[in-house]
Amino acid sequence: MSFLTEEQKTLANEISDMLVARGEKVSVAESSTGGLISAALLWVPGASRYYAGGGVVYTLKSRTALAGANPDDYKEYRGTTPVLLEKLGAAMQGRLESHWTVAESGLAGPPGARVAAAGKTTVAIIGPVTKTEVLETGNDDREENMVLFTTHALRLFRDALTEASR
Repeated sequence: MSFLTEEQKTLANEISDMLVARGEKVSVAESSTGGLISAALLWVPGASRYYAGGGVVYTLKSRTALAGANPDDYKEYRGTTPVLLEKLGAAMQGRLESHWTVAESGLAGPPGARVAAAGKTTVAIIGPVTKTEVLETGNDDREENMVLFTTHALRLFRDALTEASR
């Protein structure tokens, strides 16, 4: 039994190969994926060659303590935005001195949250190429969204790495 999908394994291997070939490291600041992005990246043997570290930054306290996020950025918090995720990613990148950071935050479910609809996440890739996307699944199944958010983040990171190689 595997906790990763076949696509996630394929993406993790592609990402690993590109990072190792480039001599670069990645850090991760993730929230609603609950550590699944890091788990996918760490699933590849030899991950210490490219994985700088990361954290599940599920609360404001963890965002400031683990990633070094500025609490002032969250004073008027009404849900995750691309700007917030880029700042969070940059903070983690600086904290861990990585070439790249994958930052993710959203709401996996169930419905009824105060600030955003279930099934919505924002992913930011910070590095030589910066990419930010919002994903809305239209789904309120927590587990399914966590898997979809993880796959989306890995795809976006692979695409950024590919773009940076051109």
